[in-house]
Amino acid sequence: MVMPFPRFYVLRIAPSRLRPMAYTIFRPDELKFQPPQRGDQSRSLAPLSEALQNMRANIWRLPAGVRGNRHVEHVQEEMVVVLEGTATMLLGDPPERVELPRGAVCVVNTETALQLRNESDAEITVLIVGAPPIQGKADYMPDVDLR
Repeated sequence: MVMPFPRFYVLRIAPSRLRPMAYTIFRPDELKFQPPQRGDQSRSLAPLSEALQNMRANIWRLPAGVRGNRHVEHVQEEMVVVLEGTATMLLGDPPERVELPRGAVCVVNTETALQLRNESDAEITVLIVGAPPIQGKADYMPDVDLR
């Protein structure tokens, strides 16, 4: 006996498999750079954090010779991705100087001292991501000269 085809099908999807889709595209020519809230005002940043829920992120431009704040994050891990130029990181205490060429990625765990520097003769651009998105849980340290 041949079974006739049903006239309709019922597709069942478990509710746990239905997820809303959300994303944001940041295009380089559409980024709006602004001065930071504190620190060296010759730096500029394009904030990306408003599009994120579980991390913070900014794209930073640092002119030649500029240094970020040397600090230790107690809650937030940080990742630095060099988009343009060659960045320098001071890592640990006492600090170890590490050069990061374009395309390099540096992941810094909590409780590790860090400082981003531009010791080159040209502007650098870096993406800095921190997770979890908690601010105000860092200790700032005096700058050091390693040259």
